[in-house]
Amino acid sequence: MPNLRRSPSSTHFELPVQVREDVQFEDVLEGLKLHDRGYDEAFLRSIYEFSRQTHGEQVRRSGRPYFTHPLHVAFILAHLGFDETCVAVGLLHDVLEDTLAERQEVADKFGEEIAQLVDGVTKIGRHSYVRRDQAQAETFRKLILASAKDIRVILVKLADRLHNMQTLEHMPVESRRRIARETLEIYAPTAHRLGMSKVQGDLQDLAFYHLHPQEFSELRNQIQQKVKHGRQATDKIRTHLVSLLTDAGIEAEISFRVKRFYSIYQKMRRQGIDPSQLYDYIAFRIVTPSVRDCYACLGVVHQAWRPVPGRFKDYIAMPKPNLYQSLHTTLVSPSGEPFEVQIRTREMDLIAEDGIAAHWRYKEGDSEPTETDQSFSWLRQLLEWQKDVQDPRTFLNSLKIDLYPDEVYIFTPKGDVFSFPRGATPLDFAYKIHTDLGHHCVGARINGKLEPLRSELKNGDIVEIVTNPSRFPSRDWLSFVATSRAKTKIRQWLNTEQKQRAIEIGKRLVERELKKHKVGIKRFLDSDSLVEYLTAEGIARPEDLFASVGYGKWQDLRPTHAEPGPDE
Repeated sequence: MPNLRRSPSSTHFELPVQVREDVQFEDVLEGLKLHDRGYDEAFLRSIYEFSRQTHGEQVRRSGRPYFTHPLHVAFILAHLGFDETCVAVGLLHDVLEDTLAERQEVADKFGEEIAQLVDGVTKIGRHSYVRRDQAQAETFRKLILASAKDIRVILVKLADRLHNMQTLEHMPVESRRRIARETLEIYAPTAHRLGMSKVQGDLQDLAFYHLHPQEFSELRNQIQQKVKHGRQATDKIRTHLVSLLTDAGIEAEISFRVKRFYSIYQKMRRQGIDPSQLYDYIAFRIVTPSVRDCYACLGVVHQAWRPVPGRFKDYIAMPKPNLYQSLHTTLVSPSGEPFEVQIRTREMDLIAEDGIAAHWRYKEGDSEPTETDQSFSWLRQLLEWQKDVQDPRTFLNSLKIDLYPDEVYIFTPKGDVFSFPRGATPLDFAYKIHTDLGHHCVGARINGKLEPLRSELKNGDIVEIVTNPSRFPSRDWLSFVATSRAKTKIRQWLNTEQKQRAIEIGKRLVERELKKHKVGIKRFLDSDSLVEYLTAEGIARPEDLFASVGYGKWQDLRPTHAEPGPDE
C-alpha cells in the first residue's frame, strides 16, 4: 500500500503519496550516489546556489520558500536514477519562467546544453494567447517537440508535475481540478509511455484524489479492509508459491502488492461493480534469474491453480512499446476468488518499475532516442507529424489520442508486429506502414478474410491491405480512424486536394475576367505591378492568389495590374 499522511486540504482526506518536506541539497547527492551516477559536486552546488538566489524571496501558495520546489524536483530526478544534467535542469527548470534570469545568462554560466533543456521545459507565456487552452496547447506542443530532440525535457517535466501534484492541496479547488484532469490526460499517460509505472501510478492516484476525494477515500478504506481481512489467505498463497517453486528447483523472489487505487477505480467503472464485488485487487510477483525460469514458473502455477481463460498475456514474447516485459496470468484460489500472478526476470522487473530510468542506466544516459529504442518511437513520430499540424489545439488532441494506453497488437503477413490504440481500423494500419498505402487503401484482408475499412482490429489480427491506385482519401474516413497519424495524413491530403481545386477554379475565373479586358494570362502574371501587389498583400505566389479567388475571397476581379495586350 502507498504510504499515507494527513493532508491539510479542506477535504480532510489523506494524500495517496507520501511527501518529504525536509529535502536538502545533500539528499539530492545521495540519490545520485544511490544509482552510481557520477557527478561534479562543485558544479551542482553552483547551480543550486544560483537557483536559490534567483528565486530569492518568492514563496509558494503553501507559504514555503519557492526554491523548495525545484529542489524537490531535483531530488525526484536523482532518486529515479537520472544523470547530473537532468538534476541540474531540475534545479533550474523555473528560472526562465518565474525569475528575471535570461536564457543567455544560464548558457554563459552552465553551458548551452543545460540552457536548451531549461528552455524546453519553460511554458509558453499566457500573454501570447487570448485563451488559456491555446497557451496550454502550445506549451504541450513545445514540450513534446523539445522532448523528441532530447528526452530529458519530458523527464524533468514529469518530476515537476509529480511534486506539484504532491503539493496541490494549497491551490484553489477549480485550479486543482483543472490540473488533475490535465495530469490524467497528458502526464500520467506520458509516464506510462516511458515505462515509468511508479511515477504513472503516483500521478494517477493524486489526480484521482483531487478530482473525486469522496470516492477516493471510500475506495481506499474498503481496499484497506479487504487487505486486512484477506491477509491470511494472501500469506497462504505466497507460502504455497514458495513451496512449489522450491520443489521445482526454481530460484525466485516472491512478493505481492495491492493494485493502484486509480487502476482499481477504472476497472470498477468499466465492469459496473462496487468494491464489495472486487476480488483481484492483489497481484503476486515472481522475479527469476532467466527467461527460461519465467516459463517454468508459469507451468508450475498453472498446474497448482486453475487459470482463468482469456486472462493470460505473454509480454515477454511480445513486449509493450514502452519496453515492459512480463508474463501475466489470473488464477482461481481454492476459495473461488481470482488472483493475478506476474512473472518476470530481474532486469524486466527494474524496467517495469522505472522504465526509461532503468533503460537509461543500462544505456549510460544517452539523451537522444535511437532507431532501436522502441519506447521513444512515438516521440519521433510526433516530431514528424507536427509539421502537418499548424493549430496547437489540434496537435494536443492528436497527442491525447497517441497517449491512450489501451493497445492492440497487429501483425503483417510477414510477421512484423505493430501496436495500435483499441478501436483502430485497417486504415490506421495502412497509414502506419506508409502514407501512400493509406491514401490508396480500399479494403483489407483480416486473417485471410476480406473486410471493410471500418472494421475494428482485434488483438493478434493478421492484416493485409488491399489498394487501388485510382482511389483516394474521403472526408468520411476521418469519422472512424483512431490514430493521429491517419487523421493528420488524411486531413493533409484533403487540404491539398481542396486547395488544388480552388487554384484551378480561381485560375479559370481570372482568365475569364482577363479575356473580357483583352489581357493575356502570361502578361498578367509577368507584370511588375502584380508582383508588387502580391508582396504588399502577403501572398507568396500567383497560385495562392488563384486559390483565394477559387475560395470566393475576391469579389472584384478587374485586372488593375496589367496593361491590355494581345491574348496569349
